[in-house]
Amino acid sequence: MIYRELTEKEYADAENRILYEDNHLLVVNKRAGEIVQADMTQDETLADFYRAFIAKRNGKEGGVFLGIPHRLDRPVSGVTVFARTSKALERLNAMFRSGDMHKFYWALVCSRPVPDSAELSDWLVRNEKQNKSYIYEGNPEVRKDAKLARLRYRTLGHTDRYWLVEVGLLTGRHHQIRCQLAGHGCVIKGDLKYGAPRSNPDGGICLHARRITFVHPVKKTEMTIEAPLPASWAGIAASALDAGGPSDNRQYNPSCRRGQQ
Repeated sequence: MIYRELTEKEYADAENRILYEDNHLLVVNKRAGEIVQADMTQDETLADFYRAFIAKRNGKEGGVFLGIPHRLDRPVSGVTVFARTSKALERLNAMFRSGDMHKFYWALVCSRPVPDSAELSDWLVRNEKQNKSYIYEGNPEVRKDAKLARLRYRTLGHTDRYWLVEVGLLTGRHHQIRCQLAGHGCVIKGDLKYGAPRSNPDGGICLHARRITFVHPVKKTEMTIEAPLPASWAGIAASALDAGGPSDNRQYNPSCRRGQQ
């Protein structure tokens, strides 16, 4: 197997973004705009980028195994887990299906969440042509494609314009965090698809897979891996944390509307 030759800059970048690695796992910090696995764009995937990195680092002439047990949406950044062996991939797949991989996201939203912390439970339907999900408020027995989506959130702090929230996923649905937060009046900064008034300069959205907690699929040790925030909005998040929880009476931004179908 022949992989493309990484430049010195690309090699250093790949190395610096590794959050954890052993013989079974590779965990990296994905950037907004990168794709984890192949899509119609035919852009290089993050998996292929790291296969090329491992091949160069290890002087490996044969194929590099790097399995994909989950993925993040293209505009989302943060913790991304790869399997370095087929045994680890099989076990990670089972852990993601059973909910034994506990994922926590940070998001900047344009309106104050009310209440400041809660569990959201909604039925979602997916529009394949639009590549978008909607909250369905009718009888889920009528819409057989409706899927129950659950998450918990808590407000960590705020600035004059944005609120920083932490989201814990209880289910894994298409665009779940983006759709549910927007559907409850809190559009994520930069997320045009779900109602943000403007895009971010880098084309990403302010949704970051902050950390993941799980039991190592082979070593059986408990692990928590955390990814630094993107530089483009780490300063806003730091200001929000410094300010603490909500202390004003502002509620919903008029630009945030509930998406329905």
